[in-house]
Amino acid sequence: MMILSLLLLASSALAAPSPADRSLFCNTPAYVPYNNAVLPNPFVFDNGAPVQSFADWDCRRSQISALIQGYEAGALPGRPPLVSSTFARSGYKANFTVTAGFPSGTISWTNTIAYPNTTAPGAGWPLVIAYDGLSIPIPPGVAVLTYPNSLIAEQNSSPASRGVGLFYDLYGNVSASSMTAWVWGVSRVIDALEESDTANFNLAKIAVTGCSRDGKGTLMAGAFETRIALTIPQESGSGGDTCWRLSKYEQDSGDVVQQATEIVQENVWFSTNFDNYVYNISELPYDHHFLAGMVAPRALLSYENTDVEWLSPLSAYGCMSAAHTIYEAMGIADHHGFVQVGNHSHCAFPSYLEDSLFAFFDRFLLDEPDTNTNYFSTNGVFNGTVWDPGYWIPWATPRFW
Repeated sequence: MMILSLLLLASSALAAPSPADRSLFCNTPAYVPYNNAVLPNPFVFDNGAPVQSFADWDCRRSQISALIQGYEAGALPGRPPLVSSTFARSGYKANFTVTAGFPSGTISWTNTIAYPNTTAPGAGWPLVIAYDGLSIPIPPGVAVLTYPNSLIAEQNSSPASRGVGLFYDLYGNVSASSMTAWVWGVSRVIDALEESDTANFNLAKIAVTGCSRDGKGTLMAGAFETRIALTIPQESGSGGDTCWRLSKYEQDSGDVVQQATEIVQENVWFSTNFDNYVYNISELPYDHHFLAGMVAPRALLSYENTDVEWLSPLSAYGCMSAAHTIYEAMGIADHHGFVQVGNHSHCAFPSYLEDSLFAFFDRFLLDEPDTNTNYFSTNGVFNGTVWDPGYWIPWATPRFW
């Protein structure tokens, strides 16, 4: 009887929580002991219990959020008590100035808006928030807000830029990464739009995009800001839609890619705490397939370029293949797209990629729900490095639906 009791106790310890006790079960520590060279399994909680349902994933997503902030991104502050805006439109252009902060002090910045030259839909314009400006084509009927993320937090390829920008003027937390600061700014833009309908946007139809370093920020914004319906990182490379473990594998295999040890010396995109792990990547209890998975069930479409070797082409495909299992578990694999090609320069967008891009716009921003968004492909140009999915993705994908 005692042996049976112990077995039942052990079994219950690894069972997913019931709805009644999930709030007690769902601890969200910023650090957990871990060491594994292959990609971590997204379908287990921090304590090893299985993730078996959408409700479980809500808890697991909270745990992932805490881990990414703790190890890599730095703490993401919530909404401050003061958020307001001013709006000035002239023709198809407008300035949208956001003010945010505390009674003791606020910051302000101006975002520029470009409107379509047609009549607004009844629910308002769908909106793309573009980090530092557009590098992809936008279909007719979508407004664009250019977000000056480098004004919020600088990224001038020098350690001296850490802690410089409006976010740091307000919070003074210089250990927080620039990408965390950028997410905070995107959230304040959406807060301000919610406070006033003057700009006439459909806030259920918001996309975010950016290329290269801004692509990294785009993925982070889509992961942490749940009011974004469609996330489109373009050629985000290391720190974006690649996985740290896979980039290290590429580098160790002889490719010239951007891995963690190099990226923290290049710029201030990540928290200073991440420096403690770049030589011990296996100790991260997550990787960037978790970051991409935080976007689910919202839409994610990622583009990569195999002509730019330092973008870690194998790592991008492998990492997004791992993230794809999260969408598969939810029964919405067509909410996650990945397209990897070559034969174009960095941050260029060839016209032959527009089919996939406009399909995602049509379905997730322009109310065409029957549009086919099954786009997940690579040209397989990995510079001779071998991709072995059975080794890197050893978990079985559960079914939530």
